[in-house]
Amino acid sequence: MRTFSAKPSDVQRAWHVIDADGLVLGRMCTEIASLLRGKHKPSFTPSLDTGDHVIVINAAKVILTSGKAEDKKVARHSGYPGGIRVESYAQLLSRSPEAAIRRTVHGMLPKGRLGRAQIKKLQVYSGAEHPHLAQQPQPVDMSHAKAR
Repeated sequence: MRTFSAKPSDVQRAWHVIDADGLVLGRMCTEIASLLRGKHKPSFTPSLDTGDHVIVINAAKVILTSGKAEDKKVARHSGYPGGIRVESYAQLLSRSPEAAIRRTVHGMLPKGRLGRAQIKKLQVYSGAEHPHLAQQPQPVDMSHAKAR
């Protein structure tokens, strides 16, 4: 049996919308990363971007469980000596919930040009509205990612 390998002309992209209201950040982001990579499709090819577009709404209402909001730290460096900046996930979520979701999903994608191409298909909005109604996004059932 021959191994199937998708070609760029074979890729069919769909649009998905995820309502992040009350969802756990990590569980939601693993599902988003899987959709962006295309792992839910039978035509998945690891070395090719076969994934779909994902829209996340209500990003400001995402939660972290068991005190992780205060315990987990986010670090970035300016590139200058002594230029490290550290903040908690609670501060990052209050300052920019879109960046928190994008940063978490980006860590779950492949490193290199393939991951950079896949993260461009993620749109995150802190409110309930998004400008992608013309693409007719389909809602994704995320009941397994709710906080218990």
